[in-house]
Amino acid sequence: MPTLIGVGAFVVLCCGGALVVSLTADDKKVDAATVSSAAPAATNSVASASAAPPAEKVVVPTPAKTSAAPAQTEPKAAGIGDKVRGGDFEFTVKSVKCGIAKVGSEFLNTKAQGTFCRVSVTVKNVTKKAHNFHADGSISAQDGSGRKYEVDGEAGIYGNDDGQGFLDEINPGNSVTANVFFDVPKGTKLKTITLDAGLFTLAEDAVVAL
Repeated sequence: MPTLIGVGAFVVLCCGGALVVSLTADDKKVDAATVSSAAPAATNSVASASAAPPAEKVVVPTPAKTSAAPAQTEPKAAGIGDKVRGGDFEFTVKSVKCGIAKVGSEFLNTKAQGTFCRVSVTVKNVTKKAHNFHADGSISAQDGSGRKYEVDGEAGIYGNDDGQGFLDEINPGNSVTANVFFDVPKGTKLKTITLDAGLFTLAEDAVVAL
């Protein structure tokens, strides 16, 4: 009897050990299979990620450079020595002198209320027929404050040897140089001389800056 019990125990131990070893081996095979089946999926994910096209870069358009419009410059005003057209005549202001107390000789003269400004001007007839030129009423002066001064006719008579500037009849192409006088307050500085184009013309007056 003891012998039979020992043999049975031996058989149980042997069979049970083999069964345990067999089950353990099967578990390892299942784990290995699971790992091996999962690996390709991970590899495929990495490959898919690497094969994906790169994201497009957002290109911000550069604003076009615009060149500023050139500033428009006003035409330069005529000055002393420049020829300017005023109606039937071409005028040239040759010189300006102020601070003159009287005009004329010792015995025949006229004194200024303030002071005389003498403007030497050449007048040329640029038309095809003769025209009369009279400085008084045709030429005026302006100061920096916008005050307008008319020609002093009496000073013009004393200040010109042959009465130039007083009802001169000028033929086409001819010219006359006359001294024109303005009686202005002392200390006045003339800014412009205006040469009237005349009443019966559409031409603009000529302006000379001093």
